[in-house]
Amino acid sequence: MTLGDQPLGREGFLHGKLLIAMPGMPDPRFDKSVIFICSHSEQGAFGLILNKPIDELSFKSLMEKMDIPTTPQTSTRPVLLGGPVDTDSGYILHSNEAANRPPSTITVTPEIALTLTVDLLRKIAGGRGPDKWLMALGYAGWGPGQIESEMASNGWIHCDADDMLVFDEDFDGKWAKALGKLGASLSGLSSEVGRA
Repeated sequence: MTLGDQPLGREGFLHGKLLIAMPGMPDPRFDKSVIFICSHSEQGAFGLILNKPIDELSFKSLMEKMDIPTTPQTSTRPVLLGGPVDTDSGYILHSNEAANRPPSTITVTPEIALTLTVDLLRKIAGGRGPDKWLMALGYAGWGPGQIESEMASNGWIHCDADDMLVFDEDFDGKWAKALGKLGASLSGLSSEVGRA
């Protein structure tokens, strides 16, 4: 499923929220993941992992590989693995500012938008991009009812998103910070369902 497959209309309860992997997540691809859900509906869910940098791939080096002009000031922050699906495609999550909104930008929340165009990459590489941004390759996707089933099986919890946490570059600490938003400590969480 891609973002374009999402129907217009009623948004699901996870739209614009953070999805947080529970301890003991059975799928190692999502171990300690924090995912920003860009779209959630009856058709499924689409999100980007916010805390899995791709080893030795910076934004600047990716722009150079794509033949997009860079400057000495072009950011060297890591590119993230947004999820295991379609890892050749890039997604830019960014602050929702009118001045930096290409026509194809999708508003996810009043503060956060998603853009899939090379034009925005050129702006960011040239120092003319949004104040806050991150780039991810690939995405995490779920079919109809799949994410709800995984949550019922104690694989995920969710919380409200805020742009400070979404764009925080402390990738190693983001999972614990997301859990902290819920007032949860690691010692009090269990991956077991129905145990008292």
